[in-house]
Amino acid sequence: MANTSDLSRGAFIRHNNQLCIVQEYQHTMPGKGGAFYQVKMKNALTGKSMDHRFRSGENIELVRVEEKEMQYLYREGDNLVMMDNQTFEQISIPQSMIGDAIKFVKEEMILKVYLDDDNPIMAKAPDKVILQITYSEPGIKGDTATNATKPATLETGAEVNVPLFVKEGEFIKVNTETGDYVERVKQP
Repeated sequence: MANTSDLSRGAFIRHNNQLCIVQEYQHTMPGKGGAFYQVKMKNALTGKSMDHRFRSGENIELVRVEEKEMQYLYREGDNLVMMDNQTFEQISIPQSMIGDAIKFVKEEMILKVYLDDDNPIMAKAPDKVILQITYSEPGIKGDTATNATKPATLETGAEVNVPLFVKEGEFIKVNTETGDYVERVKQP
């Protein structure tokens, strides 16, 4: 069995019968009392964050989670049908696993799916995606003195704020975690 010295960022542990992912941890050695680990973790299924203090050397249950890159094929109700590109095996995952980044996901994209005993427990969209702008008002000529932005609708239906020089039909890179415009890119 593993102990607290085996903790690392991104490790999966079972705590209070819940599967959690370690986001941050800090080892502290106070002047009085024993050393401890302050761990910030997130429930892998519900996404709820929690903090817990483990004694130094305390046993923890590390969980081996398999990470697979899978291709998003199509939406089926509230589920996304994913395909393993190696075995061509298909699984369905709830779109809620991806969170707010779902609005930037389109068919044929590669997503990371985390499996515990072949059961999907978590999914993650790419950090940055390239999408085409389907609608945007034209920018006003000469209005470049400030960092002015305008709303633009992307091919997935999501709306982001872009600089005034970006036009309809162009491709942009978007950060899926924040929903922010990153840069304009040439046609992929």
